[in-house]
Amino acid sequence: MRELAKGMNENVENLVDEDLIAHCSDDYAAHRSVLLEASRTFLDRGRQEIYQRHRQGAGGQEVVRQLSALHDRFLRILFRTVASGIQQQNGDNCVLLAMGGYGRGELCPRSDIDLMFYYCRGGRAFAEALAERMLYLFWDLGLDVGYSVRAGKDCAALSKEDITVRTALLDARYIAGSRTCLNEFEHSALECAYSTNRRAFLQEKAMEHARRKEKFGSSVFLLEPNIKEGEGGLRDLQTALWMAQVKYRCRNLKELIVKGVITERQAMEFEQALDYLWRIRNELHYLSKGKNEQLRFDQQEKIAAFLGYRDRREVPAVEQFMQDYYAHATHVEHIASWFMAKAQGITDATEGLFRKGVRLLRRPVEGAFYVHGAELRVDRADLFAEDPALMMRAFFLAQKQGVRLSLQIKTLIRDNLHRITYKIRCSRTMTSDFMAILRAPLRVRETLRTMHHLRFLNHFIPEFGQLYCKVQHDAYHIYTVDFHSLFTLEELLKIWQGEYDESFPLLRAVAGDIEKKELLLLAALLHDIGKGRGQDHCNKGADMIPTIARRLNLVKEDAKRLEFLVRHHLRMAHISQRRDLHDDALILQFARQMGMSENLRMLFLLTVADIRAVGPDVWSAWKGMLLQELYEKTYDVLERGDFHLESRSERIRNRKRRVVKLLKDEFSERAVKERLNLMSNRYLIAQRSAKIAEHTRLIMECRDQSLGFFVTHEPETDYSELIIVTVDIPGLFTMITGVMAAFNINILGAQIFTHRDGLAFDILQVQGPQGNPVVTEEKWCQVRKALEAVIEGRSPVEDLVRLRQKNTIFSARTKPSKPSRIDVDNEVSEGYTVLDIYTHDKVGLLYSICRTLRDAGLYIGVSKISTKVDQVADTFYVRDIFGQKITDTNQIEELRGLLLQTIDEFTD
Repeated sequence: MRELAKGMNENVENLVDEDLIAHCSDDYAAHRSVLLEASRTFLDRGRQEIYQRHRQGAGGQEVVRQLSALHDRFLRILFRTVASGIQQQNGDNCVLLAMGGYGRGELCPRSDIDLMFYYCRGGRAFAEALAERMLYLFWDLGLDVGYSVRAGKDCAALSKEDITVRTALLDARYIAGSRTCLNEFEHSALECAYSTNRRAFLQEKAMEHARRKEKFGSSVFLLEPNIKEGEGGLRDLQTALWMAQVKYRCRNLKELIVKGVITERQAMEFEQALDYLWRIRNELHYLSKGKNEQLRFDQQEKIAAFLGYRDRREVPAVEQFMQDYYAHATHVEHIASWFMAKAQGITDATEGLFRKGVRLLRRPVEGAFYVHGAELRVDRADLFAEDPALMMRAFFLAQKQGVRLSLQIKTLIRDNLHRITYKIRCSRTMTSDFMAILRAPLRVRETLRTMHHLRFLNHFIPEFGQLYCKVQHDAYHIYTVDFHSLFTLEELLKIWQGEYDESFPLLRAVAGDIEKKELLLLAALLHDIGKGRGQDHCNKGADMIPTIARRLNLVKEDAKRLEFLVRHHLRMAHISQRRDLHDDALILQFARQMGMSENLRMLFLLTVADIRAVGPDVWSAWKGMLLQELYEKTYDVLERGDFHLESRSERIRNRKRRVVKLLKDEFSERAVKERLNLMSNRYLIAQRSAKIAEHTRLIMECRDQSLGFFVTHEPETDYSELIIVTVDIPGLFTMITGVMAAFNINILGAQIFTHRDGLAFDILQVQGPQGNPVVTEEKWCQVRKALEAVIEGRSPVEDLVRLRQKNTIFSARTKPSKPSRIDVDNEVSEGYTVLDIYTHDKVGLLYSICRTLRDAGLYIGVSKISTKVDQVADTFYVRDIFGQKITDTNQIEELRGLLLQTIDEFTD
């Protein structure tokens, strides 16, 4: 630092010498350009030198201090030079002060430079002239400068009215000018900032902190965190220090140590936390072209590389970095919370005995535990050191009494986490209290959140600790794995509390039949523990359950069910969203896998909660409908037995009879029977009688038209259903997907049927671009006309898709994406080869895939589309032109190559 400052001195003396200062004094306007060029050269050289030190590994604090020192030297010379050319009286009655982050000596590469021109005893005219002349130079140099020109009375008045001004005054630091004026500032304006209504200042700062959390996210674990304003960011530490400064009338951490407010260890932790965040923020500023405080995906990867992280087989470098970042942000939040609580006087057990004149009673609870106000406390500081298992009892008692843990107990728990050994984890006090917490009717969410916040869960269940702050670097998983697991548990609680009774009534009915609520909640907490160990996390997590179950003293039956739920927690979502639910063999196979209804009930609820907990926009009514269909069909098989279903031929005959009966008043029996005989058995098995009757009516009514086109909107769903009836032609479904892409309509699923007379009958579930039903009649009219033109050969579908792609404005922001993958399955369906395609989404992608399948001579029978933010997982049930599966190994590999080539060419 001293070496750099010495170099700066030499530079500035060479660039702005006494002769230039004298010339500016005589004729400022004539020599302004020389001063400007010298200033630019000085700043450019200094910044480049600091940047090189940053690249070579300089600490975050070192870099921000160096940048502050660079601008200090620049401003002192500039102040002296410019002031010498101003012909004003009282020129000695002005002082230049650094404010804000610059005032704290924390100037980052792209931070604003905040200044105050403070004047006293008639120095206003000089201060204003000086400010104006210097500011024009700043602007010409491209500096972002915030400034004010104020006297002592202005500062005092504004600090009483505006907490932002008062806060800024706390960070004020001398740069240049009158020392006499500086003394006045410190004895008037600064004293006012420290002394005026300290209680109100502390309360307002606490409220400001809460508002900021609400605006920027109340969780540390956000996908692209704001390093300055987000929770666990720089502003948390700054707010904590401001509150401590006002409470204890101290300018810095050193003075807080001297006064005995904090220990040297606490001050060191505070400084280290700042240094870590500054280093990341410095690199973020150097990477960004403009002002930016958000760690975006592409920048996360670059910062990880800069900090020395390297990809490992199980974990990419960026995920390692972000896991460390989130862990650090959590630690910052702990530090800041303690400082703020200390400033507000709520850290000690003796604090707050009186509130608004009323003496709060101390109510004994159990042993050393007592309740005071709304907090659980202990009267022995060595309680957890002597009996660590009582830490779990503290959580249990707080939940039972409906109170929160005091900061005193939280601090004691943090200080004694290392005492939770294997023996303590297995103790009856620990395990029975934990399961009782999960069984409790109220405050389960709050208790588990507190356990996680204090890192208690990490030590009680070390396998869960492997998920702590663990990141999945994609745009789909917006929470860290540990928080996602907690949110999954909380979604189950919402089901029991009836939050989804109106939107999804089946959930409450199923939840009411669960035998052991606590076991399902435990499954939610542990369902992703395998993610700490690389790929195939379902099986890896399930393999860990027997060990955990033994520690928790679970009975054998509960341990087996817990293992089952963890092993299969993705199964139900996969089948419902990516498989043909009209396939009886598939349902029967899934039912056998479930074994019994209780397993199915638990897995159904866990699946719903798991999907909802991924992010706010992941769940949809469409996914709920698919899950409900799978649940009800499987439950029916489990309750009535594998072979309760009628034979296929008998079911078809009964279904036809019911359809004829439903339509007897509208059409002749002969006409209906003839149409039914033209329908495929697959269609007749898949649809219920009422639906078949509705579809038959549509076909009969539009038989003289070239295109039947029917759209319906279910009021309680988030999708529309589109039925298309037309003569089957090669590549029809490809044409349909192209037209839908051209009108920005997303296809969720498609059931494609061809009657024996060559009539195509396709059923599509579709959404608009915002995930809502498409209800505009005008738009559907345009879609119909476009589809007619394409089918009749009047308009090439390629042109429509190309126009849509051209008019689409894509975000410039980078999102992480995984390599494209294609899985081929010939086991899951008796009549079709199933293709699972995973890739990056783009307008018209579905059309390109369907076109490739068409060109390969394949017929699509079922299509299911699943988009996760920017990643798609599309499923196609296909057969060749002879109605056979694709079983030849060479043909499969050729098809996979064609599809990958199409995807790569399309998404480049």
